[in-house]
Amino acid sequence: MPPAEAAATPVPFPLSRALLEAVLADRTSDRFVCELIWPRLGYEQNGSGSWSAGPATEASWRELFPREPQFIAERPPSVALTRSIPKQHKQLLKEQLGFGGYRIGELYPRRTRRATAVNWLLAHLAERGESLPDSGPLPELREQPADPVAGHPGDLPIS
Repeated sequence: MPPAEAAATPVPFPLSRALLEAVLADRTSDRFVCELIWPRLGYEQNGSGSWSAGPATEASWRELFPREPQFIAERPPSVALTRSIPKQHKQLLKEQLGFGGYRIGELYPRRTRRATAVNWLLAHLAERGESLPDSGPLPELREQPADPVAGHPGDLPIS
């Protein structure tokens, strides 16, 4: 039987092309996007619904963001995420998903930060030599928010 702490560590939601395209299309909550990244950075659920830096979290992340960084709602974590993508992986969004960016009328901080999150996830896979399957499990997909600035019900306000 595995140790008790291993049972508490969440297994990251499996990535797939379909999932990442749903994130880019704003069909998931902002929190779900963060939950794709947090465990891959070593953050762990602390039993109260929050996430905290764990032993596997790199020191730079642990020092800057001891608690769950809000990659979509807050600019500093999004900037840190962008800067953590190795230079050779900066174009994976375009190369692997054919994503050419959002149109002028679609340029909102929430959406550009989602693109950053997806690029980081692609870089994370590339750094590990893992491929991106075309399909896989998906959360319940939402309609795009009526107000893309405010996002989905329950999304944190953008700062």
